[in-house]
Amino acid sequence: MTVTVVSGATGRLGGRIARLLDDQGVQQRLLVRDASRAPRLGNAEVAVAEYADREAMRRALDGAGTVLMVSGAESADRMDHHRAFVDAAADAGVGHIVYTSFYRAAPDATFTLARDHWATEEYLRAKGLTFTSLRDNLYADFLPMMAGDDGVIRGPGGNGRASLVAQDDIASAAAAVVLAPEGHAGRVYDLTGPEDLSFAEAAAIISRVTGRPVRFHDETLEEAYASRAVYNAPGWQVDAWVSTYTAVAAGELAGVSGAVEELTGHPAMSLEQLLTSK
Repeated sequence: MTVTVVSGATGRLGGRIARLLDDQGVQQRLLVRDASRAPRLGNAEVAVAEYADREAMRRALDGAGTVLMVSGAESADRMDHHRAFVDAAADAGVGHIVYTSFYRAAPDATFTLARDHWATEEYLRAKGLTFTSLRDNLYADFLPMMAGDDGVIRGPGGNGRASLVAQDDIASAAAAVVLAPEGHAGRVYDLTGPEDLSFAEAAAIISRVTGRPVRFHDETLEEAYASRAVYNAPGWQVDAWVSTYTAVAAGELAGVSGAVEELTGHPAMSLEQLLTSK
């Protein structure tokens, strides 16, 4: 008997998906690094393994039919971890991988981490694995958190727009594919919200709905790197933070897709609907 494996089950996205699958009575194996943090679900067992540990991961994936591969934690060596995971999946004979990728992943994407997602998709193809790629746009849930204590969202985003998507919609779409992977093999779905928004427009919505005054300040590149220097973060991470905004400015995160509704049967939530539901 094959089992459905959900990785990243202690995270915001993986946990949501695991709960949706549990609601459908799916027998799951929750793949986590810390068993004490795993969700307590009625139809789930827990396996402990890190992405980078190929042998432990192979054991954790043994007998897996469909595997939700939530992209690994952002790090300088995330691609090494992804390759180890994919190698383990190939060794274990996994039937179908559902991978959480990023919108318009490409080798030359402005958003630096989108390049990792493209490389992961290419590695899945090279290993001959059957997979579905869910390319998520920026999380609408995170927009309020991008404002500092002073209520200002800072970054070199210009007047560019992004098709912000709610994590609940991503989870519903992913669960739909995991529940019925047939017909989704080799497919790439762009998961977006129902509208393209600039940072200034998003800030205005946050202000109106939450009552917290939020505004957008369009930084220069020099200002962006200087304002983030206080965090003493490694260079690759600062590049990722800044390129989130420059990708929007370049128009690479705009373009509404109907994939959420296609996969779930309901329209994607807008930023305003998401904030109102909180």
